[in-house]
Amino acid sequence: MQRNRFLIDMLSNLFDRTRAVRRDDDPRSIAKLCHALLSEEGTVSGQKLAEVILTRYRAFGDAEKFQFFQFLNDELEIDPVALAAFATEYAQTRTTEAFARVFDASSAKRRQLLRRLNQPAGATADLVSMRVDLLRLMKDAPELARTDMDFVLLLRSWFNRGFLVLKQIDWNSPAWLLDKIVAYEAVHEIDDLDDLRRRLSPPDRRCFAFFHPAMPDEPLIFVEVALTKTIPGSIDLLLSEEPTPLRLDDARAAVFYSISNCQQGLKGISFGNLLIKQVVKELALEFSQLTHFVTLSPIPRLNAWLKTQVKDDVIGAASRAVLDGSASQDTLRGLAAHYLLTAKSKSNLPYDPVARFHLGNGAEVHDVHANADTSANGQNQSSGAMVNYLYDLSRVERNHRDFSQTGRIVAAKSVNALAKDLAKAKPREMSG
Repeated sequence: MQRNRFLIDMLSNLFDRTRAVRRDDDPRSIAKLCHALLSEEGTVSGQKLAEVILTRYRAFGDAEKFQFFQFLNDELEIDPVALAAFATEYAQTRTTEAFARVFDASSAKRRQLLRRLNQPAGATADLVSMRVDLLRLMKDAPELARTDMDFVLLLRSWFNRGFLVLKQIDWNSPAWLLDKIVAYEAVHEIDDLDDLRRRLSPPDRRCFAFFHPAMPDEPLIFVEVALTKTIPGSIDLLLSEEPTPLRLDDARAAVFYSISNCQQGLKGISFGNLLIKQVVKELALEFSQLTHFVTLSPIPRLNAWLKTQVKDDVIGAASRAVLDGSASQDTLRGLAAHYLLTAKSKSNLPYDPVARFHLGNGAEVHDVHANADTSANGQNQSSGAMVNYLYDLSRVERNHRDFSQTGRIVAAKSVNALAKDLAKAKPREMSG
């Protein structure tokens, strides 16, 4: 990681500019300011106009923000009649000029506005924050999804892998960054500073995050990693209060036990796949003896799904036993395996969102565990069950291709056996 530090420091110094607070003394409405930004005036005074628009937006309440998004959605929309005419012209002539007219007409004016708004220092963070508002207001105004499509298109281009900087976070990182790790942790809540220290300070613990040069003080996503001798089956033991640090020469597995997205405004823009693969490369370079790269993951929708299966002829009895707390560990593991391998959403993808993520990245279902998470959240979501997803570097690309093209889920023989044995079990064998 040291080889990246010069680049990180350089980018931080380059982009860590204090935002100029521009006085909003322009008498025009925000709609007129936006039209001005899109006009020749915007070509000459674009940064000034963008600063005024963003300053004014930050002072808006929800009602004014909603009106602003309605303006983007309706007044800065494409002209479908003109687009159809240009498309017909291009179909007939196939000229470069006709193609250019189709190209321009097919892009909503709000997309160009968002590009021009992204000129002042700090504007990227403003636009990410603006999308947080948009997503919230869309719940009552789904038609605003047209505007959100333009936000997503631009944010994906601005936050592509070429701009992301990987940084290791440890106990000696700045206090403001440690505070954000605590605030953004979304999988296993960090209770206090001692808990944070246990995750960042020991030599067998790692934490990596992606940053963007335009938002150098804001992690986009981070992953917490434990180096272990064997593949663990309990988050309680992994995060126990008095862990014994492992001699690094004895490490054989790198365990990704928590992945947290930090920026709600970047929802739908995936960094997790890139982060895991980059961290795997970093750890493989640092610890050549590592043989397994695995997760210890929650199964967040298991119990919700089991509630829909209580009358099923095959797994109904087992489902009821898990939900009422009387199931044996083998029954819970079998149901978890069956769920991960067979439960599908309406789009025929795995019902479980964490499974969709890892399987889509090319991972394999390696093992499932009972009594792995005794926290209230773990009990509520999955009765304490957790799963290891294995990232076998020699197979991830093939697994990803097969999953994307055919929906094929790769699982260890032991996991397939658990799911099959469940179907053969008798009701009395399902209780603990």
